[in-house]
Amino acid sequence: MAPSQQAKSLKSVRGLLAGLAAGLCLLGGVTEANAQAPAKQPPAAPQTSPQAAPQAVPGFWDPRRRPERPDLSRLTVIRFLTETDYPPFNFTGADGNPAGFNVDFARALCEEIKVTCTVQMRRFETLIDALTSNRGDAIIASMAVSPQLRARVDFTDPYYRVPARFVSRKDAVMPEIRPEYLEGKKVGAIAGSAHEAYLKAMFTDAELHAYPNDDAMRAALRRGEVDFIFGDAISLAFWINGTDSADCCAFSGGPFVESRFFGEGIGIAVRKGNDVLRQALNWAMFRIWEKGRYTDLWLRYFSVSPF
Repeated sequence: MAPSQQAKSLKSVRGLLAGLAAGLCLLGGVTEANAQAPAKQPPAAPQTSPQAAPQAVPGFWDPRRRPERPDLSRLTVIRFLTETDYPPFNFTGADGNPAGFNVDFARALCEEIKVTCTVQMRRFETLIDALTSNRGDAIIASMAVSPQLRARVDFTDPYYRVPARFVSRKDAVMPEIRPEYLEGKKVGAIAGSAHEAYLKAMFTDAELHAYPNDDAMRAALRRGEVDFIFGDAISLAFWINGTDSADCCAFSGGPFVESRFFGEGIGIAVRKGNDVLRQALNWAMFRIWEKGRYTDLWLRYFSVSPF
């Protein structure tokens, strides 16, 4: 699989994700015992219901590891590249300009660094080539960090992760989920996904049902053909609280995040060796989080918590 296809695949499933029960983080960092990855089945921003769960805002920066302010004098402009259609992270706004969580985060980074910022939208599979051929300086497009991509580009620290979670029908919600609790239970996952691999490795006594796509898996839960489904928590959060679910279902247990299954997180890609820009972005990300601006941005786009 080509590196760009690998990235798209990781993004689609939101990486390789899964872990042992996971650290719910309210602004303090997700534990490595549970890490993540993104999903190229975008949480297509459906309408949310009035009963949206209270928001928990994750933090991916350690306050004890404050980065030193780098020399920013060599930066005058940052040309960000992003994807064309991956709401709510990237999409075309009503005014025809780039919009979304990634776009607003990029602009906040430029404000913090105090440089001019441009954002160009491209098809996801063209982003790496555009960066390496100097048609942009940084990719901010929900790109999952992977060893394959690290061979071509450098990455900043993660600016978000995507937890995996179980969903059940509302009349069967479990506050906590452990492997022994799901013995004999029917659990759905997307065939070939990291979520399926995690279930096979960790929930060996559950009855695994594989589905070709999200729609088929979610329909099976609604019809009662499975007791739980397990997948990308961001897309599941939008589905649970959107009209397509018909208010059938809810999260069971907490988030699962483990890098061994779900990758290193979502980073900003820069050209190999561009340490000046990479360090500037790392410093600016920490500052934005420290000032509470990351929390404000997260709540603007994610009224329903995937954590």
